[in-house]
Amino acid sequence: MTVTGSSEGTMDTNSGTTMKTSLRPRLATLVAAAGLAAASTLGIAGSASAVTQASAESQFRAAGISWTSSGGCTTRSNPTCTSFSGLRQASIDGAKTLKRASGCGLLITGGTEVGHASGTYSHYNGYKLDFSRSTCLTNWVRNNYTYIGGSKYRAASGNIYYDEGNHWDVTFYSCGC
Repeated sequence: MTVTGSSEGTMDTNSGTTMKTSLRPRLATLVAAAGLAAASTLGIAGSASAVTQASAESQFRAAGISWTSSGGCTTRSNPTCTSFSGLRQASIDGAKTLKRASGCGLLITGGTEVGHASGTYSHYNGYKLDFSRSTCLTNWVRNNYTYIGGSKYRAASGNIYYDEGNHWDVTFYSCGC
């Protein structure tokens, strides 16, 4: 059976029957697919790209990025833990890019666990990681990114680095550093 589309519906060319279907759902699907392709090309990931705790740990370990938890745990619902459950792949890739570009040792002190500020681009939604403040990281951020006021800096990638005193709060909009 060969099917051709028209503005009226879909034509089964074997029977000559027009099946009433709307092009709108197909158009919406095409638009969504194009948006996902563009987001992928730009390094912008959505919640569908969230990873597991084990996957994030494995990737950080392979990249030489360490992490710590004041509670010695990874439970996302416990604010004293450091959880990577639900972290976006773009955030992991952004941390790996930061390590390679800066040459600094990175120590993650906060991930997707509860207890951080809410919002679309939040820790819980997988967009942010906290890094222990070090001279190397502080110098890298201040010397390579644009100061945008307060204690905030913007990388060319659009990622935002916020000096919160004892750590850097980084919002990864993309996988660049």
